[in-house]
Amino acid sequence: MNRRRLSLLGAAAAITLAAAGCGGSGPAQDGPDGTASAAPVTLQQIQDEGVITVGTEGTYRPFSFHQDGAGELTGYDVEVMRAVADKLGVEAQFEETQWDAIFAGLEAGRFDVIANQVTINDERLAKYDFSDPYTVSNGVLVTTADNNEITSFADLEGKTTAQSLTSNWYALAQESGADVEAVEGWAQSVSLLEQGRVDATINDKLTYLDYQKDNNNQNIKIAAETEDQSEVGLAFPKGSTDLVEAANKALDELRADGTLARLSEKYFGEDVSQ
Repeated sequence: MNRRRLSLLGAAAAITLAAAGCGGSGPAQDGPDGTASAAPVTLQQIQDEGVITVGTEGTYRPFSFHQDGAGELTGYDVEVMRAVADKLGVEAQFEETQWDAIFAGLEAGRFDVIANQVTINDERLAKYDFSDPYTVSNGVLVTTADNNEITSFADLEGKTTAQSLTSNWYALAQESGADVEAVEGWAQSVSLLEQGRVDATINDKLTYLDYQKDNNNQNIKIAAETEDQSEVGLAFPKGSTDLVEAANKALDELRADGTLARLSEKYFGEDVSQ
């Protein structure tokens, strides 16, 4: 059943249809771990509908947010996705959801793709298909400015960090021996850090730099950076091969014509796309 028609049904009918396996990208199927996952999405499907449905937070500045808390959705990831959709000859329709529910939305067929700074890692590659990276960056360990005990990730052993439980940084905090306090996002992490309720937080350096650009918060600092860079791509249901190939072709063209560099400069002051 077409996703757009499904959205017009009553809540009770939608629940019944979902249980029966109906969704925007086709019936649910078993994933590699035996759990239900959305059927692959094809390029032909989205071109026939004229729309690609995109899962994103809408509260994750500077990647996906509303300027001044209102108005049109914008941000680096949003503009990149709109440019990719334009290359595919379709409209990008964004569905905003909390990060902790975003993968469930993709698996349930609510979205065709996620554009929300999704780091590519082995665990996710086993469950989803990814485009080529459109953002490359380091992770940073952030503490209070007067904290001289934490100068490396090894120093997190026995300390408390604030992390979203489904983020890549949560895994790094755990691997470093930290006790993790669950939060919804960066703003809450900074708040807990300043209140002394956690010792540190790990996040993307670009998020930190964007925050400091607007806030110039002298109470926090970068204590360490990851040696390895993280790569971010668009996430699709497993098996969406031709759609991923088309997205990669679009990203190549946007890189070649300077669009990705221009968007990077707009939001970060440097090219973060490669």
